[in-house]
Parts: sequence; C-alpha cells; structure tokens
Amino acid sequence: MRLPNPGLGTFRLKDEAVIESVCSALELGYRHIDTATLYDNEQAVGRAIVQSGIGRAELFVTTKVWFDSLAGEGVVDSLQASLERLGLDYVDLALIHWPSPGDEVPMAHYIAALNDARERGLTRHIGISNFTIAQVDEALAAPGGEHMVTNQIEVHPFLANRALVEHCQRRGLTVTGYMPLAVGKVMDDPVLQDIARAHQATPAQVALAWVVSKNIVVIPSSTKPAHQKANLQAMDLVLSEQEYQRIDALDRGERIANPDFAPQWDA
Repeated sequence: MRLPNPGLGTFRLKDEAVIESVCSALELGYRHIDTATLYDNEQAVGRAIVQSGIGRAELFVTTKVWFDSLAGEGVVDSLQASLERLGLDYVDLALIHWPSPGDEVPMAHYIAALNDARERGLTRHIGISNFTIAQVDEALAAPGGEHMVTNQIEVHPFLANRALVEHCQRRGLTVTGYMPLAVGKVMDDPVLQDIARAHQATPAQVALAWVVSKNIVVIPSSTKPAHQKANLQAMDLVLSEQEYQRIDALDRGERIANPDFAPQWDA
C-alpha cells in the first residue's frame, strides 16, 4: 500500500476555506486528503469531495480518532461519526491521532479497536500519529497492530526526527510528515533561500523535496492554488548531495506540535 504523495493537510481550515482548498487541490491532481475529528471540518471536506466530481475510488481520504474516544466502543463510534460527516462509506486510512495521555486507556485496547474498525470496513487501512519509538513497538505488538501502515509525525528541516523516522521505516511503517514547512518558517531560512535560488524554486519547494528525499509522505496545508501547484512540482525537485547535507544541518529539534498531553519525545 502506497500513500499518495503529496497529500493535502486541512488542519486549521474550516467551512468555505477548506472547501475551496480541497476543490482546488483535487482539480490540480492531488488525490490524498488528510483530515481529523479534531479539525471540525470533515463535513466541509465531504462537500468538497462531492463538488469535485472525482470518483471515490480515485481518492485517498485519511481521518483520525481523538484521544477522548479511545476507551470502550469509542474508536468505532468516532469513525462511524466521521463517515457520516464526510458522507463516505469508508475512509482509506484511519489513525489514532495521539496515544492515550498517561496511558489512561491501554494501547492494546484501542489498537485492537482500530483494527476492528478495519475489519468492519469502516477503513481500508489503519495507523498511528505522534507515537514515539517505544510506542510504535508497543502498537505493532498489540492485537491487530500488524496491520498498521503509517506513523504520522512532525517532520521539517528544523525537526528531522531522524531516530523515529528511521525506526518506523525499519519496522515497515511509512512515515507521513506533517507541518513539513514548519508553519511557513522555512521561507525565512537563509540556507533554504540560497538553495532555492540555485534551482529557481522556492524555499518551501526545497523543504518539501528534502523531506520527500527521506522516503516520507508529506501533507502540506495550503489554501492558494499557486502554492498547491508548487507543492506538487516539488515532488520532482532533486537536490545535490551537498545541498541535502546543508539542510540536514538545519535540524535544531524545533518542535511545533507539543501539547501538554504529548508523550515523552525521543531525543
């Protein structure tokens, strides 16, 4: 199973903004749309899918279960509600958005529940998000964990997350990288600007090309068709080994998504 690359992130996009973003992206050729219960935009994403006129079989739709729905029948209930809002019979990928804070809900329970949702046909594939190295191993060992396909984590030039990325890939998981542009911070970096000039590209395109070179699926968020098109073009941008190394050196462990319920991150 291959996740289409790039995908379109929809975090912080609501109502007409997300409808316009999804419709534009699909028209340009995107086929992977990433949403979540937390984003409160699944209904609008579903409307955009209908408006696009693109057949369901051509699309790859991801959603996520929030940590307040991990206990009991919460995982299946959450996904059924997501499908109702999206107007879909199934999603292509369902993720556990964050591990249960403080292990309040045993991981074996909610990974098994996620796999149960897969067996019921609510989702074609399952995965996790924001799981550490130890948590990845625990999830893979849980009942149904062998069916997981990805760990979605923060990755950008200022947070390479190398140990976790390499561990996931060794364990057979695709890494999906969110916030690959570091919420726009890549645009102001002198190294990325310099490399971009050499390729008649933008720093954002250089950053995306660097992440993709690590065999990572990126899901940048954008509301502007010109930026969406540039993100697609970045998939074909190849840098020199020296340029990749210069970007590697930008890693400073700058984590953007770090809520108070986050796990103890890997170094």
